[in-house]
Amino acid sequence: MKQFLLVFIGGGFGSVLRYFIGKFLNNSETGIPYGTFAANILGSFFIGIILGLAIKNNALNTNQTLLLATGFCGGFTTFSTFAYENHALLKNGDMFSFSVYAIASFSLAIIAVWIGSWVVKFF
Repeated sequence: MKQFLLVFIGGGFGSVLRYFIGKFLNNSETGIPYGTFAANILGSFFIGIILGLAIKNNALNTNQTLLLATGFCGGFTTFSTFAYENHALLKNGDMFSFSVYAIASFSLAIIAVWIGSWVVKFF
């Protein structure tokens, strides 16, 4: 039950932070979802750091990893919103924005995880 609550609390904080980032960065005029993009890239960087710390000398225990990686990062990042926004770009016929957003999101998210886990080596 404790682990369930840790994931629940972390997910709540992550979701609220993602909401605020989206509120301030998503651009309704151009339709480009900068907020979702930023949340997904930052979340990927965070999970690289968190899981890197969890692996490195067991710097984080299971409960801390559940709170931060599964809960916070799980609530902060969003694949479903990313998929919907790509659908909307395609529906509007904006192939350029769709291509840039999809390719940049996947590429930079993977690079952000790698950078996050690399940064841990210096702690």
